[in-house]
Amino acid sequence: MARVPGLLAGLGNSNLCRTSCCLGEVALDWTAGACIRVLLEVQAFGVSPLRWEGNVQNIVKWRQLEHRGPYFTPAYEPLPDSVHFFYDGKPVKLSLAAEEVATLYGKMLHLECTTKEVFRRNFFSDWRKEMTAEERELITRLDKCDFAEIHKHFVERAEARRSLPKEQKQKLKEEAEKLQQEFGYCILDGHREKIGNFKMEPPGLFRGRGEHPKMGVLKRRVRPEDVIINCGRDSKIPEPPAGHQWKEVRSDNTVTWLAAWMENIQNTFKYVMLNPSSKLKGEMDWHKYEVARRLRRVVDKIRAQYRADWESPETKKRQLAVALYFIDKLALRTGNEKEEGETADTVGCCSLRVEHVRLHEKADGQEHIVELVFLGKDSIRYNNRVTVEKLVFQNLQHFMEDKDPGDNLFDALSTASLNKHLQDSMEGLTAKVFRTYNASVTLQEQLRALTRAEDSLTSKISAYNRANRAVAILCNHRRAIPKTFEKSMQKLQEKIEIKEAQVTEAQAELERAKADLRTHGESKSKSLLQKQQRLLKLEGQLARLRAKATDKEENKQVALGTAKLNYLDPRISIAWCKRFGVPIEKIYSKTQRERFAWAFDRAGEDFEF
Repeated sequence: MARVPGLLAGLGNSNLCRTSCCLGEVALDWTAGACIRVLLEVQAFGVSPLRWEGNVQNIVKWRQLEHRGPYFTPAYEPLPDSVHFFYDGKPVKLSLAAEEVATLYGKMLHLECTTKEVFRRNFFSDWRKEMTAEERELITRLDKCDFAEIHKHFVERAEARRSLPKEQKQKLKEEAEKLQQEFGYCILDGHREKIGNFKMEPPGLFRGRGEHPKMGVLKRRVRPEDVIINCGRDSKIPEPPAGHQWKEVRSDNTVTWLAAWMENIQNTFKYVMLNPSSKLKGEMDWHKYEVARRLRRVVDKIRAQYRADWESPETKKRQLAVALYFIDKLALRTGNEKEEGETADTVGCCSLRVEHVRLHEKADGQEHIVELVFLGKDSIRYNNRVTVEKLVFQNLQHFMEDKDPGDNLFDALSTASLNKHLQDSMEGLTAKVFRTYNASVTLQEQLRALTRAEDSLTSKISAYNRANRAVAILCNHRRAIPKTFEKSMQKLQEKIEIKEAQVTEAQAELERAKADLRTHGESKSKSLLQKQQRLLKLEGQLARLRAKATDKEENKQVALGTAKLNYLDPRISIAWCKRFGVPIEKIYSKTQRERFAWAFDRAGEDFEF
């Protein structure tokens, strides 16, 4: 016990969580944060990792939880009599349910998704389910429907809201703050903590990401009867809206959600959670990145083992080894089975089929090229050509022999067996831990390679964005090019051209000032200094505009936010900011700084992931 002085003292004495380690077995009253801190800090002393009865996911997270429940979307407000829906050129008065769904489509007319056949088909199918029998008999074709007046109504309403007087905007802001104070906070173990998403999502049309087959499906209104409430056993149960009741009330202190319900698109649970800036969330985040850091100690051994297994006489072992290589080097997900009702043909590593893989002995002057093309998570297309090692290439050739395009590439491998192998390699190891580890290591290495102390602040921020982009590409965090991209780039280029003209003019003025100084002597020195300062200011503005244009072009198909918030240890970025004198607000927004508050005191400028 002397090896970890004071670490276990004062953490409690009841039997809520049991751990065993080389210090002997102890039974303590630990909440999640205390357990995580002991687990990680004992390891920091070089002691064998703690072994939990269960895992961090099912230990006690809190003792007291009290809240008001979620805030529900107000009832539908019918369209004014002056706004009409037309079918086949004639105005039609829709029933309330059908009109509400029609407005959801009408609001979106300006979006590209409403031109896609899948979106239109799914919307029309669900819309007809909300119609009366008479409406279904009349409205049989979407191409005869005219939502123009509905769209115009909502555009004008949005514009009117933007144009409100300052006093009315302030009143709306105060109303929103009142709602936040009433529903947006909970009492967690005696502390007032902010709730993340206390408002229920309003009904809408599902857009999805990529070419999702369920785009256009109606997201139905969530009612209290759909919602499970989670609160402390001795706390006051939240009151449901008048005339309603909760689906269920439970007290489960091994989870951190406050309310849960089943959404109708993918038939998966959604949750009201604590705000990412809450203390408990911060401790869970810290744990996640510490587990990834722990992978450093065994990653070389894991890699050596899967390389050796490429030559195993057992097909299953070779398939496992190649799959691990893909997970490690390409940040692929394992490929869990889809939820019930899921129709998208999305796959991961274990569910890759022969049709998703193309092998090229030689291409573009390189050897052993593997081309992977498939729909990944959220129907985002994964399209990558990579050079692999010779043994990987040869194994893939063997795995594809005598198979049809629809056959599984790794037919001797399952997600369960792969996950078990990862757990056996390191407790807590998953494909996501590999992604987190490789993403964070990539960011750290890229920042080290791209940043120079003597660079300007603009150059340092550009270096950070390039490093972040390398991670996003590794993790396949892509997006469609925004519809407004060309227009916004054109405006930015116009600003650059104006600034270039201003710089040219300032340079000419400076030369004239220098000539005046030579002619008239010291009396013109003040004017010369002003011209120099103005030129430096304009050149700095031009450099920032050019850097912004470069970043915009390079990031047009890359989503930087996902990796930044979920896979990159924030201590890497904070340490980099401290080391190179970059204001942290240039990297993280206010909300993000609140989310990662736990990391600021744990990241000196010499922090290494």
